Amino acid sequence: MVLTDKNNVIEALSALAEREKIPSATFFGIGFAGVATFGFYDFDDKVFIPKTYNNMELASLTGSIAWQNGKPSIHAHGTTTGADYVASGGHILDLEVGTGSIEITILRHEQKLERKIDPAIQANVLQVR
Repeated sequence: MVLTDKNNVIEALSALAEREKIPSATFFGIGFAGVATFGFYDFDDKVFIPKTYNNMELASLTGSIAWQNGKPSIHAHGTTTGADYVASGGHILDLEVGTGSIEITILRHEQKLERKIDPAIQANVLQVR
């Protein structure tokens, strides 16, 4: 998939999973992020602490597509770099394409995978059978 024009990456992956009825998948990509919001999970407070970056190279994007409550569940991590060549990254909460594009390769799996909230950590955990 090639996304441009401020497309939202998480929304595009979700729409693709629904449209193509993808049971589960892994994906990876590169490109240019207009806006990238990462989240660091605070296990004490059970919430993500967000940090947003603008106009960054997306040096690496990796993740998985599964299902939760009948909807696609996208789990993505990434690394971005700025003009200063300093890298930032982590769990992606939101990602929007900037000037240019983001190229994503999706590897479809035949087994349908689900995510469920783990009550101990209050976070989504992939259920692998």
